Amino acid sequence: MKAGLVGYAQSGKTTLFNALTGLHKGGPAGRGQVNLGSIKVPDARVDALSAVFKPRKTTYAEMRFVDVPGPAGKGTGLDAAALRALAEVDAFCLVVRGFPAADGAAADPERELRDFDAELVLHDLGIVEKRLDRLRKEQKKGGAEYHELERIHAQLDQALPLRAMSWSEAEERELGHFGFLSRRPLLVVVNVPEEAAAAPPPPGVEAAARERGAEVLSLCAAAEAEIAELDPADQPEFLRSLGLTEPARARFIRAAYHLLDLISFLTVGEDEVRAWPTRRGDRAPRAAGRIHSDLERGFIRAEVVHYDDFMALGSEARARQEGKMRLEGKEYVVRDGDILNIRFAV
Repeated sequence: MKAGLVGYAQSGKTTLFNALTGLHKGGPAGRGQVNLGSIKVPDARVDALSAVFKPRKTTYAEMRFVDVPGPAGKGTGLDAAALRALAEVDAFCLVVRGFPAADGAAADPERELRDFDAELVLHDLGIVEKRLDRLRKEQKKGGAEYHELERIHAQLDQALPLRAMSWSEAEERELGHFGFLSRRPLLVVVNVPEEAAAAPPPPGVEAAARERGAEVLSLCAAAEAEIAELDPADQPEFLRSLGLTEPARARFIRAAYHLLDLISFLTVGEDEVRAWPTRRGDRAPRAAGRIHSDLERGFIRAEVVHYDDFMALGSEARARQEGKMRLEGKEYVVRDGDILNIRFAV
């Protein structure tokens, strides 16, 4: 599960990518190329469970990010390489410039959002029109696929992304293989100057994002790069000087995690305490497969206790006594914060 970081030239996208992934420490990610990185997801539950179990290893959930080359400027469009890279990610994080450019040009984050979404809409419109033409030639205008694509075409023809419309379960199943880009979740990141690091996103951007079914937050990528290079002991004072209580990096990671519709379940023991990402709504065997494919293939049962119950009672033994630890089968839907012990046989 990957999120793609994209933005126009001078948006500060690669500066943010380097600060988020820590690649600045080993040489910055290259500009104008596809860069890959991963980010550990902060989780106080992992910290608390590690204090209880004192494991040999503590592992946080990770998210993968792709720094995708964006259009050089207005009207240049996304090239084939960028479109291929975008097609391989599950959600987009669009960085828009909220500060004056080097040449003095005023910031226009709303336009950058509109232009980027227009690129996605045009890409999807081309796919839909090509498929509709083929169905007409094959005289399949009366079929369900044709009617569903006509409905989608009407949305795209109004320059509106597909994420802003509701889809039935049948449409999700039957049209998912088209890989529509404007259907992907979108997080708009307004890169603001340092003096606005603690300010909320501009109202105009919030409204434009809401209209497009997107989420929005603001941060200062340059400040985040500075924070990432500071000794942890020096970070709180710098954050206070910016009016922040935590690095915006943490807010960004939480927002991106939510954007991908991810939750974390946990495994515990003397060897390792670990958080595992899985999709919201995943059943226990699928979640077990996040650990290892053998656990999904040979899944029998999952021993489950929720983090809140475990911490309130203080031990697995007490959780069993109080009936808070239970056995669940293949239909169990894993919740955020579940502590799982998988029983399997292969």
